[in-house]
Amino acid sequence: MIVYKFGGASISNIDRIQQVIEIVKNIPENETAILVVSAMGKTTNALEKVVEAFYNQNPTEAIALFNVIKNQHLTIAKYLLIQQYNECYSKLVDVFTEVEWLLHDKPVKVFDYYYDQIVCAGELLSSAILHFYCKENHIASKWVDVRDVLLTDNNFRDAAIEWPITENKAKQVFLKNDEAIYVTQGFIGATSDNESTTLGREGSDFTAAILGNLLHADSVTIWKDVEGVMSADPKHFPEAVYIPELNYSEVIEMAYYGAQVIHPKTIKPLQNKNIPLLVKCFQDPALPGTIIHKTQQLQLPPIQILKEKQVLVTLQSLDFSFVGGVSMNSIYAILQELKLIPNLIQFGAISVQICLDDKPEKIAQLALAAAANFDVQVEKGLQLFTVRHYNTAIAEKLNQKNAAVLRQQTPVTIQILKKTA
Repeated sequence: MIVYKFGGASISNIDRIQQVIEIVKNIPENETAILVVSAMGKTTNALEKVVEAFYNQNPTEAIALFNVIKNQHLTIAKYLLIQQYNECYSKLVDVFTEVEWLLHDKPVKVFDYYYDQIVCAGELLSSAILHFYCKENHIASKWVDVRDVLLTDNNFRDAAIEWPITENKAKQVFLKNDEAIYVTQGFIGATSDNESTTLGREGSDFTAAILGNLLHADSVTIWKDVEGVMSADPKHFPEAVYIPELNYSEVIEMAYYGAQVIHPKTIKPLQNKNIPLLVKCFQDPALPGTIIHKTQQLQLPPIQILKEKQVLVTLQSLDFSFVGGVSMNSIYAILQELKLIPNLIQFGAISVQICLDDKPEKIAQLALAAAANFDVQVEKGLQLFTVRHYNTAIAEKLNQKNAAVLRQQTPVTIQILKKTA
């Protein structure tokens, strides 16, 4: 068995969906494959705007925004499909109805709950279109709603997998051998109450790794619009270079610091079963791509990572007592309760500074909870630069930019938190 994950860029338009089908056609006939599909192009961003309008109690705007998304998917389906269009249309309408039923209600729960119920539509729509396009091209495939497989807790927008139940369900669904190709969704799951959940942005990689682990796949391949893993995002760092081979440890470090090429949780399930991860280019499948597997530490170029929309929360003890012991325990307890993961922490004698992704609602909750014991200051609009395997030239270049708000350095990694230019 193999697992292929197709990201949003690979199915962002008609030409690219046709390229994906050519890749699927080349899967050997005797090979069982699971295609894990992301939402098309910028659909997730568009659905986020729907959620915001709905939660701000502007249903007219929310429905109008969702209608644009509906028409985009129907147009693509009409162009790609002839014999399979009616069946595909029926499946798409089921998803449309699921969202519209919610949009005609009023929000009474937290934002993250509605986010997951609405945003999950992107993957359901794209995977349905790809499934029926497979059938249009005489590729036997079965569409699977992954929410019937991946059981999670109810930590909306960053749900945790309930592994034993998910394993049983995955084997029941994907090991029947009644189809050679399964088409399903990344990024999403469901609670035991059948409420949709998401696994964090870019969580489709994680879905592919989960299924690969539970089903003992021979390999997992992530298809992207680059030739393989790069040393940096070429959009921000023109000097980025292609890396042909990496070990699990290095990729975990890259993901932890915010590299977008792989979801942070992806590597563990694969490393635990020694399953190789391939990162390949859907525009030129003949390119070797990058292989991530169990191997010795390699000589690597400087790896540069930029994280936007960062927040620095500074906590200073109210009575001028040292930060430590009971005080730090209270901070960690708040972070754990809110499921906030710091990107950087720096301690002083009477203060602690915590760099986090800007999740406004949770940042506000953190500030409120910490105010009982600390003077709280919040600074937004920051960028976090991380360079692994840095050299002197790169370190000097970073220091020449805007003044650092926070800086940490080890022999391997340098991190600088700066104001947005």
